Amino acid sequence: MISVSHLTLSYGEKRVLEDFSLTLPERGVTVLSGPSGCGKTTLLRCLAGLERPRSGRIQAPPPRETSLLFQEDRLFPWRTVEQHLMDVLPQSRWAEVPRWLALAELTGEEGSFPASLSGGMRRRLALVRALALGGQLYLLDEPFTGVDPARVRRLMDALRALDAPVLLSSHETLACSLADQVICLDGPPLRLAKGQV
Repeated sequence: MISVSHLTLSYGEKRVLEDFSLTLPERGVTVLSGPSGCGKTTLLRCLAGLERPRSGRIQAPPPRETSLLFQEDRLFPWRTVEQHLMDVLPQSRWAEVPRWLALAELTGEEGSFPASLSGGMRRRLALVRALALGGQLYLLDEPFTGVDPARVRRLMDALRALDAPVLLSSHETLACSLADQVICLDGPPLRLAKGQV
């Protein structure tokens, strides 16, 4: 089970998390929906082991078994599309690269560099790179920025088919409608939105 219990975290005088608790199902896609700045990214970073809350308990896989997609694409301008995937896979798994390119709908762009890709293409590359890493938990921060609805549908299908839980933040109404669970949030500090059980 993956859960956070009574998390509290502040940045200086700003309280971002205060006595926040959440439990995830063993698999499926859970969407965190809420206004910008309410604390969604901070929660994902806590689960990834990148932030240490002042108090509370986190029950989650270790960082090496957690795959994190940042809000920024974090692509290397000197690496091709294909190389971005080869960089995160052991050589014994390089034969999987075409499958990940197909999922991102980037077949034919193997030799392209990030600068020549549209924003949506870069986002899809960053997403499948995170998925290719594998793990026991996927944490995805705004994975569908710039991605058109038809591709959001196909990518959500792929996320729901994973054998591990997916927790993602999104402002996309479509992503929320396709998720297994939607948690509506408000803040800061991060809290369940009024009416959310």
